[in-house]
Amino acid sequence: MTDRILTEKKDQVLIVRLNRPERKNALTQAMYTSMADAIDQAEADKDIRCILFTGNNECFTAGNDLNDFTKGLPGDFRETPVGRFLFVLVNATKPVVVAVNGPAIGIGTTMLLHCDMVMAGTNAAFQMPFASLGLCPEGGSSLLLPMWIGRVRAAELLMLGGRFSAEEALRLGIINRVCEPGDTEVAAWEACQKLAAQAPAAIRATKELLKRPNMEALEETMRVEGALFGERLKSPEAAESFRAFVEKRKPDFSRFS
Repeated sequence: MTDRILTEKKDQVLIVRLNRPERKNALTQAMYTSMADAIDQAEADKDIRCILFTGNNECFTAGNDLNDFTKGLPGDFRETPVGRFLFVLVNATKPVVVAVNGPAIGIGTTMLLHCDMVMAGTNAAFQMPFASLGLCPEGGSSLLLPMWIGRVRAAELLMLGGRFSAEEALRLGIINRVCEPGDTEVAAWEACQKLAAQAPAAIRATKELLKRPNMEALEETMRVEGALFGERLKSPEAAESFRAFVEKRKPDFSRFS
C-alpha cells in the first residue's frame, strides 16, 4: 500500500484518502493498485459496510499522472492497475460514497459514475479532457453519460472536454449535494453512517438491482474503451498533447488527419 493512498477503518466505514497534495493527487499506477486493494479489503471484511473516497479540501484528483501514463498500458486492460481499479469499483457490492473538493479531472469524474453517493464542494471542478489529450473516454463514460444526460450533452463534455461546476454536476445528476468545501467530507461521512446503519444485505441487494440492467454492456464498453485508450496513449496526437503539457502550451493538432 503506497503512502499516497491512506486507509482508515472507522465505525464500519473504510476511508480511502488520496494523499499526494504536492501533485494535486495525480494518480499513478501504484496509487490505482492501492485503491483497488482497498476496495478488495472492504469487500472481504464483513464488518465494513461502506467505503468513503476523499482527497482534501482543495483537491480530489487532477487525474492521471501523465509522466506515469506515457509508459503505456501493456497487455489486457483489465489486468492493468487502472483497469483493475475500475472493474473492482464497478463490481463492488458495498456502497461507495465520495467527497469531492477542487479539481476532479478525467477519472476523477468518470469514477463517480460508479459510486453510489457523491458530495461536492462549491469549489469542485469536473472535467473529462480525454479528446483534448489525444485520448478517448474511459471508465464506461461513453455508455453511461449518454444514457444519463443525453447524447448531445455527453458529446459536449467528452469531445470538448470543458470544465463544469458542482452546480452543473448536480443539475446533470452526477452528484447528490453541493456543500461548502469544509463541509463536504462531513456530509459524505454522514451519508456513510446512515448507509452503515441500514440492513447490509438489503443495501447490497438494492445496489445490485440498480446496476443489473447495464452491467453486461458496461463491462464490454469498459474493455473496448480500455483497449482503445491504450492505443491512443501511443498515438502521435497523444505525444503532441503530452509535449504541450510539459511545455505549458496548447497542443497543436493541425497537422493530424
